Amino acid sequence: MVPGLLVLLLVLLLFGAGFALKILWWVALVVLIIWLLGFLFRGTGAGGGRGRWYRW
Repeated sequence: MVPGLLVLLLVLLLFGAGFALKILWWVALVVLIIWLLGFLFRGTGAGGGRGRWYRW
């Protein structure tokens, strides 16, 4: 019974890691899209040049 529980625990850990990695890929994709859109929608700065769309 103990080996069966260990296998079940391993399956649950691998399923959880796979789910977390899939979520991280979606988060990375959203951040990349926002970052690329920032280059399209940035305004002009005080010196006439193009400013940064983010504060840092």
